Amino acid sequence: MSGDLRQELLAAFGIEHQDHLQAIRAALAAVEQGQPFDLRDVFRRAHSLKGAARAVDLPVVEEMAHRLETVFSRVGDGSLPLGPETRAAVQLGLDGIEGYVAALRGDALAEPPAAAQQALDRLLGHAAPPSPATAKGTPAAPPPAEPPVAASAAAEPVGGAVEYLRVNAGQVEGLGGAVQALADALAGQAALGAGLRALEAEVRALRRDWETRPREGRAGTAARNFDRALGQLFRHVTRLAREQRGAAWSVDTAFAALRQQVERITLVPAEAVLGSLGRMARDLVRESGQEVAVRLEGLDLQADRRVLQALKDPATHLLRNAVSHGVESPAERTAKGKPAEAEIGLRLTTRGGLLVLTVFDDGRGPDLARIEAVAVQRGLLPPRSTDQPPPPPDRVLSLVFEPGFSTSAAVDRLSGRGIGLSVVAETARRLRGHAALRPRRPWGAEVEVAVPMTAAREPVLLFGVGGQIYGLPSRGVERLMRLRITEVETVEGQPVVRIEAGGRDVIAPMIALPTLLGQPAGPLPVEAGHVIAVLLRSGERRCALTVEALHDVRTVMVEAVEAPGLEAGLVVGAVPMGAGSAPALVLSPEGLVGRWLRDEGRLAAAGLGLLPAQEAGDTATILVVDDSITTRTLEKSILEAQGFRVLLSVDGLDALNRLRGGEVPVDLIIADVEMPRMDGFSLLQALKNDPRLAPIPVILMTSRASSEDMRRGLELGAGAYITKQKFDQRELLATIGQML
Repeated sequence: MSGDLRQELLAAFGIEHQDHLQAIRAALAAVEQGQPFDLRDVFRRAHSLKGAARAVDLPVVEEMAHRLETVFSRVGDGSLPLGPETRAAVQLGLDGIEGYVAALRGDALAEPPAAAQQALDRLLGHAAPPSPATAKGTPAAPPPAEPPVAASAAAEPVGGAVEYLRVNAGQVEGLGGAVQALADALAGQAALGAGLRALEAEVRALRRDWETRPREGRAGTAARNFDRALGQLFRHVTRLAREQRGAAWSVDTAFAALRQQVERITLVPAEAVLGSLGRMARDLVRESGQEVAVRLEGLDLQADRRVLQALKDPATHLLRNAVSHGVESPAERTAKGKPAEAEIGLRLTTRGGLLVLTVFDDGRGPDLARIEAVAVQRGLLPPRSTDQPPPPPDRVLSLVFEPGFSTSAAVDRLSGRGIGLSVVAETARRLRGHAALRPRRPWGAEVEVAVPMTAAREPVLLFGVGGQIYGLPSRGVERLMRLRITEVETVEGQPVVRIEAGGRDVIAPMIALPTLLGQPAGPLPVEAGHVIAVLLRSGERRCALTVEALHDVRTVMVEAVEAPGLEAGLVVGAVPMGAGSAPALVLSPEGLVGRWLRDEGRLAAAGLGLLPAQEAGDTATILVVDDSITTRTLEKSILEAQGFRVLLSVDGLDALNRLRGGEVPVDLIIADVEMPRMDGFSLLQALKNDPRLAPIPVILMTSRASSEDMRRGLELGAGAYITKQKFDQRELLATIGQML
């Protein structure tokens, strides 16, 4: 890691750790004033501080945070009272952390806070381990230094080439607010322009009416003067309208450029914020003594710094969980036919206006039975008899994000307290996004956190139900539907509609918004024999939300809002609707689908709304297209060893004929580029021009490694481009797993 990057990470940690310390101090002060102690938030703060310290390689702070975490854990289980002695030791620990970080920021030789360590260890009933500094006989830690004062100041030029300016985040947000105010003013100008165009049309109609009058009606001096004045007015209004349109176009162009520049202020490479997580994960792996490969992908992606910073804590928890839960012994892996070396990783991508962070491993995968058992024990699911069907997997997997949920039998430094995934879910909701746990193909598990690309504006679909206006982030809307009432069927009394999604037929439930919001349900809103519905998607579930009217799609600032009386997770914010109108609540698509899953568990377990996926015994079919028999044989052996069904074609034309024949449905294509008769590019173009074949994902795997060839393949619609020079079996299987 470069020195500049480390300084940037330390600066970010300096802000983050102060937030955690201040929150814990505020909670302690509340206790002294006789108010309740927010143990859950304080514990989460200590846990997050520990993970952040590891990410920036501050083991002293990490150890101190671990001590604090243990103190709060014992307070929670009742084995340690939150009396004056406990509060004093915690305060000393907080001061010790603050002083140590302050010394680092001041380029001083920072000594571990020995007094704070000893106080916490006495409280916990064990001796403090000697720190490296005290073991060498160096003096004890000095008194805590004053915390650094935040400032906006220009830094020294780095490398003599680039100059950085540290800007207060509040100033940037204020600038963004000013841009939004300018946008609102421009909207008023647009209305004025519309009025001017209407005036122009009226004057034009008046002149046309005057000119069509009989000639005798336009005689006389007064009439001639009126005709002259009307002509002058018409020319004047026309000129004003033309100038207004030109000025409006110029202002719109300048405003778009201004907004783009303002938004760029908050964009940074993900490496700058998340880059230290790879080293943290490797340190954890070394401590575990296992053979594990750590992969980080997509960190060159530019994203909103505020969003990346908010995702850092969840990513830390997820990587720690991956090491704790997702790593098997080499013997266990070999017995299952896996490579001896395990794998964990973090991937950052974009999808439909969302920033998607995925942490994955190739370990055992989610244990649905164990999760269900813990959920029943905690009262999150009702017990069921052996003859009852299990709850739907997506419902079971969603429970791991509940506060305090853990399937680990023991507590260690990595996991077991049931706090990590709760932090992930809370952060996702705060960013108006969602988190999901799912099995990873062919092995393991992955947790996906998908949030809007920016912390500010996003497109919102506005619709009406029950005389009120609501909003949905457009990222969660798959399509808008106007259905004939005759297309609506019923399954066990539940209205449903048959749709096509992902090339497969799905029976999607039609759900009424009032029911999900805890209000009395009414009949389906039918107008002129049709029902209007919004198809929501959450993972592989689809639900058709019935609405009374669709109003507009606006790119707006979604503001945080309290929604008393509504279940947490259903509302992500609100958008203003103009003077005299109440703000429109913006609902969470994932929250609405999750509420339906909970309320209609029996229908959900039967697969209603679920996109048919590859079952455990259902083999995906992959077509390998390559003119080299050696390559075909190699790829066939690799894929069949993973349980895939493999078809072979010798060139693009052979593959196209086989696909159009339709003897066997193909789930994915792996194609070479350089082949006789029809090369890979031509095959890809032919596939995308055929509506029946276009949905099949294609991986181009070729020796042509130039950036021009790669760009051409991706532009033609390839889902991935892998070069044979850098061929790695693990990468190929991981790519296939993502695309299937």
